[in-house]
Amino acid sequence: MDMQLQGKTALVTGSSSGIGIGIAMTLAAEGVAVAVHGRDEGRARATADKIVGMGGTAAVAVGDLDSDAAADHVAAQALAAFGQIDILVNNAGGREDGAPLAFFDIAPDQWNRTYNSNVTSAVRMIHRLVPAMRERGWGRVIQVSSVAASSSSGGVAEYAAAKAGLLNLSLALSKVLANTGVTVNTISPGMILTGALEGWLDGIAAQRGFGADRDKAARWVLENSLKQTVDRLGTPDDIGYAASFLCSPRGAFVNGANIRVCGGASPSVN
Repeated sequence: MDMQLQGKTALVTGSSSGIGIGIAMTLAAEGVAVAVHGRDEGRARATADKIVGMGGTAAVAVGDLDSDAAADHVAAQALAAFGQIDILVNNAGGREDGAPLAFFDIAPDQWNRTYNSNVTSAVRMIHRLVPAMRERGWGRVIQVSSVAASSSSGGVAEYAAAKAGLLNLSLALSKVLANTGVTVNTISPGMILTGALEGWLDGIAAQRGFGADRDKAARWVLENSLKQTVDRLGTPDDIGYAASFLCSPRGAFVNGANIRVCGGASPSVN
């Protein structure tokens, strides 16, 4: 299906690795010129080079998003590359610690930092890029959240709370931008095969005596730990396909929604 995105421009934050690469590559395959963002210039350029290598158009916007000045710098690079940004995908974020922490081991300052890197960073980019979308009468904004936002295990409480904030942010902004041609939605991924997850699977393989067999570790997770209704782990492309639809004119009737792309892992209705 033609997603009718040829000639559009996008900034995908956090697109030098993981889910962000999947979103950037999928949008680029649909004809979107993509500003690849990351804190590491080499990794961001590697993603941009992949896009160019497949015949797409890409630029690089390097920097942190944890302060207003840093966000100004990133937005300026994206605008300098393409003149305007039609699509903003707020994917940057995450947790400071790889392993889950007990609730009372998470210091209040860490809650604040996690909120800043996931929610406030998204708000910064919205402030810098979305008013121009509203003036032009067309735009797309996507927040990348997590299934943890609606079904927290308690082990990553600060992360789950921040990701839940993104759900509310998208809904609120969709109301603010009602009837302007700009839609705002959230994608909530489940367990996706990124580099970080592959490292986790390697650890499980070692613990379970699977050697270096990552596929066997993934099978063990699916059968013993992760309660999904789809019999495989997700890929960054799965998130990219959802993002492409939401960004497309064909997805114009979806607004303020939270789309779970989790293989049926979430126990919640939405």
